[in-house]
Order: sequence, then structure tokens, then C-alpha cells
Amino acid sequence: QVQLVESGGGSVQAGGSLKLSCAASGYPVSTYCMAWFRQAPGKEREGVARIDSDDNTDYAYSVKGRFTVSKDAAENTLYLQMNSLKPEDTGMYYCAAEALTGDHAYCAGGVCCRLFEFWGQGILVTVSS
Repeated sequence: QVQLVESGGGSVQAGGSLKLSCAASGYPVSTYCMAWFRQAPGKEREGVARIDSDDNTDYAYSVKGRFTVSKDAAENTLYLQMNSLKPEDTGMYYCAAEALTGDHAYCAGGVCCRLFEFWGQGILVTVSS
């Protein structure tokens, strides 16, 4: 059974930093494409960052240069380092893992992923001005 558990969220002032972690069980993070999504209050969920099995990465334009996605195979954990945070970064952040089989559903920035089948429960990030 695949489980994804996020941690590291919280409240921070604008300009600050947070590092989110997503501990995976039953799923080898190094082998598949994984991603971070977020959902701000009253808005649709949006993709933030993706990383494939070769550690190629792709970011939403709004976070490029400020956020860094990475994986640690030994810890079997996905990370999102968030720097220079802005109030508009506020929202629930979710980690997601692609399906184990199937065709790629989405390719951008050189990163191709299947549909994201597995999701964490989400963690809140609040950035105050």
C-alpha cells in the first residue's frame, strides 16, 4: 500500500523559507515521477514542481528560481525547498506520485509523468506580509 506523508509546513513571513518533506512508503521515490501541487483558498489546485526518475525537474513559472524540488533515495523522501516566500504562496501543499504503469499523460520542460495516482493528505503553508 502506497502512503505519502507531508511534513514541514507552517507559518512564515514574506521573504522567509520553508522546506516540505514527503515521506513515502510502499513506493520507491527514485524510480518514478513525483510532484508537488498546491491549492490556495478559493482557487483550483495547481502544479508547483515535478521531478522524474532521472532527477530532471520542471517548475511552475510563479515559483521558478525560488523553489527547488529534490528526492533522497536513501530516505525515500521527496522535498520542496521554498525560498523568498510570498503571500501568494499560501495554500495547502500536496505531494503526488505517478501511477506505476501506463503511458505518460503530461510532458513539460523535459519531464514526462503518468497520471498522479497517489496523493498525500496535504499540509498548510501560510505566508504573511
